[in-house]
Amino acid sequence: MVDNRYATALVIACVLSILATVYLSVAIGTQHWYQYSSPTVRGEANVSELRSLYEEFMDGEFDEKTYSDTLFRLNGTVGLWWRCVLVPANAQWYKEPDAKMVLECRSFTLPQQLIPKYKEPGNHNSGEDMLRTYLWRCQFLLPLVSLGLVVLAGLTGFCACLCRSLTPTLGIGVLHLLAGLCTLATVCCYLAGMDLLHRVSMLPDKVDGSLGWSLYLALISSPLHMMAAALLVWAARSHSQNYYRMTAYRVA
Repeated sequence: MVDNRYATALVIACVLSILATVYLSVAIGTQHWYQYSSPTVRGEANVSELRSLYEEFMDGEFDEKTYSDTLFRLNGTVGLWWRCVLVPANAQWYKEPDAKMVLECRSFTLPQQLIPKYKEPGNHNSGEDMLRTYLWRCQFLLPLVSLGLVVLAGLTGFCACLCRSLTPTLGIGVLHLLAGLCTLATVCCYLAGMDLLHRVSMLPDKVDGSLGWSLYLALISSPLHMMAAALLVWAARSHSQNYYRMTAYRVA
């Protein structure tokens, strides 16, 4: 028999784990980790320049400086796997005063995620920026590791339920703690990478950057995983201590 306190702790831990996993999955799949706010375009010359940037963004070769400049100038948003710009739906672009705006997105492919970052974005002769390169790679690998740990914890918990045993609960709690730490590290790597990018590629005048809701979802999922881990570890330790006490009592 499982004490009601332990059962309650396990149920709450499961709910927290599910919420954290859903939040993290949504964060990984959406592009609103960082967003730029650009001023209204005025003048035919600016329109032509922005159209050129947009076409290069959608159809050109992958280049960090090109897509970064486009994100800066076209109210872009960027996530772990997506980069998007906000452009008029009409082919005439900014000739209409109140044109309907649509979000156009491109995904980062796996080879693009692994491309080195350079000290001067777009200049391959400037040398590789090792810090930015590994921060970028960590920010897309760590959330996948986090989800993998949660899946492993879920499978272990399912097997424990079939065997009617609380023995693996401590290990499941540790897996959730590691998942929470990986998620937190993801957010830290992303913020550090964006800060370093803005140091080597300055934002244009009147362009502002801000954190998006996808990043906050990932940030929320980290403590949820850790709280689930704390409940699981507490339940495992307390149940183990009570079990040994009862065993000693029966032997005596």
